[in-house]
Amino acid sequence: MRSFIVLILLLFTLNLAAQSGRVGPNSTPEPSGPGADLTVRQMFDEANTYSKTKYAEFEKKKLPFSEKLMAQTRIEQKQLAAKYAAVAATRKNLAGEEFYYAGLLHWIAENLDGASEELGKFLASEAPAPEKAQASRSIMTVIFAKQKKIDEAEKLLAEYMKAEPVKLKERGRMESEIAKAYQAEKAFAKAAPHAEEAYRVSKASVADATSRAQALDELLDAGMLVFETNRDSGNQKEADNVLDDMRKASTMLGSPSFFFYATDKKITYMIETGRKPQAMETYLTALISAGKDLLTDQQRQDALSRLKKREKHYALLGEKAPELTSIDAAIGGQNRTLAAFRGKVVLLDFWATWCGPCYSAFPSLTEWQQDYQKDGLVVLGLSRYEGRVDGKQVSNAAEIEYLKGFRKTENLVYDLLVASDPINQMSYGASGLPTTVLIDRKGIVRYIETGTSKTRLAELHEAIVKLLAEK
Repeated sequence: MRSFIVLILLLFTLNLAAQSGRVGPNSTPEPSGPGADLTVRQMFDEANTYSKTKYAEFEKKKLPFSEKLMAQTRIEQKQLAAKYAAVAATRKNLAGEEFYYAGLLHWIAENLDGASEELGKFLASEAPAPEKAQASRSIMTVIFAKQKKIDEAEKLLAEYMKAEPVKLKERGRMESEIAKAYQAEKAFAKAAPHAEEAYRVSKASVADATSRAQALDELLDAGMLVFETNRDSGNQKEADNVLDDMRKASTMLGSPSFFFYATDKKITYMIETGRKPQAMETYLTALISAGKDLLTDQQRQDALSRLKKREKHYALLGEKAPELTSIDAAIGGQNRTLAAFRGKVVLLDFWATWCGPCYSAFPSLTEWQQDYQKDGLVVLGLSRYEGRVDGKQVSNAAEIEYLKGFRKTENLVYDLLVASDPINQMSYGASGLPTTVLIDRKGIVRYIETGTSKTRLAELHEAIVKLLAEK
């Protein structure tokens, strides 16, 4: 069982919060003491450690890990911070560091405007403590970048760099957020230096990080930011170079997952840019590198296993999509072949009723079918007979009736195709579920990935929009 304490360190500390919205003070759990009896610093301390305290309790009680429990605890923490921020706002004589802690309460509650306002007051107060002043500048820079107030973010970053202390973690976060803001504006030339600095800082701070997993995630995020900036500006050479540097860094750090991600991105990018022969050479070279350069047998086997599972996908990318075979039923429609959808962008979702992660993608698949059908998108859920429903053996006809009801219950607006054998899964290398395939209007495979997550769904959505724009 994964440790709740580790989850706290990775997900619930103040510095890791991905501030993007606002939580109101209503319906919050009652604090341990009335807010009116606490100083602003005490309110902050209680809110900041809320999740850590709760998860320590859960671990002591040996409660199993639960995404739902984790999400609920995080919501409660934000609500508590919002309530305490509201209490602090009623105090008319706040001064000095009280503004700082009030700002941090808003920051935890994801009230960006409130956080920047209170932290700004702290910076304007008489002789603010240097370390807290720097923390305030770093948070405000991130806020302004998220709000697309890029000039203000740039100004605060410059002020931060003129003062002390300069912390690598704060510097990296500011550079990264400003780069993302420019990237969203398609100002790639302005994004590039910030992205490169965020990557440089991330590499420099990995060795001293208190959480290796967190440091690797930040390094991966920064590296991908440099890659995307160069990719989107058409700078293919620099895009290739940063992926190569990321792979080199992964071997030094002994991270097979990092090694795989950088390698996989390089191979798929090369195929995407019309360099498939070189991409397949890169794949073979990566197999050799994984077996030689990673530090332990376990790391080597991990990286090799991940890469080999993708070999079929690499072979399919950029090639004509294999036609579907042995489709015994089409639930919601009549067409059972890809040829019937030529001229449209087809999303194949290989799934099964027993596949938990598959359910996470249903809302997005339904939304995309509804939003983009008029533009030429067709979503097809592809499964095969399992012979069982709710643990009981059933006939094919009974399974089809069950799937009809399942489609209605889950509000799936796209067609479900049911095959009588696993040939389609084998043809597309869908050994893991869910596996998603995107086929362009000409019938060419342009995207294929296994698994689901918020990041993967965002990546898939971006790919859909891109293919629909191709005529």
